[in-house]
Amino acid sequence: MAGMIKIGGFSVGEGHPLTFILGPCVIESERTTLLVAERLRALADRIENPVIFKASYVKANRTSLNSFTGLDFREALAILARIKEEFNLPILTDVHTTEDIPAVAKVADCLQIPAFLCRQTQLIVQAAQTGLPLNIKKGQFLSPTDARHIADKAKSGFGGVMFTERGTTFGYGDLVVDFRGLVIMQEMGYPVCYDASHSVQKPGAAGGRSGGVREFLLPLARAACAVGIDALFCEVHPDPGSALSDTETQWPLDRLDELVDNVLTIRRAADQLRSTV
Repeated sequence: MAGMIKIGGFSVGEGHPLTFILGPCVIESERTTLLVAERLRALADRIENPVIFKASYVKANRTSLNSFTGLDFREALAILARIKEEFNLPILTDVHTTEDIPAVAKVADCLQIPAFLCRQTQLIVQAAQTGLPLNIKKGQFLSPTDARHIADKAKSGFGGVMFTERGTTFGYGDLVVDFRGLVIMQEMGYPVCYDASHSVQKPGAAGGRSGGVREFLLPLARAACAVGIDALFCEVHPDPGSALSDTETQWPLDRLDELVDNVLTIRRAADQLRSTV
């Protein structure tokens, strides 16, 4: 049985509606970020499912030294705070250092631990001690059973843990999703999120930056919903081709309804099937 956490007043987990975690990869500008937030607010008003705004205030794990990493720390946090207040959307953002945690925790409703940092003990412990829920991305180098040991590090907090599947390293520059992991982590007692964007990434395959195959994003999101997930994570952007990071794997904002309606159709069918078994 999957567990449950609360993010900004929404319950995420077993027996609750599918939660959507959406937003741009990184805060590029106030204008672009607010445009996405406005669209997500409209989506939240249309559907009955929770919608959580996601954006990184900084991207600390870029492939190249020349890659865009983000705006000024305080400026980026101020934009997230404005979105939370003006659009009434819960905020999820990732933390990369223990020094950032106190300031970020004042704005965020959920702290995300990046996949590359999911074994960083002090980062997880201090993030958990804020009392906020944690979304821990399972590293591309770990098996789903390893999630249990990661969760043990977060037991000093009371916000709970959700794990996100984002693919496993499959040779150089490629990832593969083993959907058995979704079931395994849920059976260990944790809500599970599927990251549709980073699962189709091709790390470092675009000459100093990560590439990707966006055409597989929607089919894999459908598959994850059929298997059973508690939340769907997807990065969205008004013009992915001009985005300053993850240009090949962010979903076009003008196709957001298509994505959401597709996966909700699969979710309803899967729920109906499970109720008859």
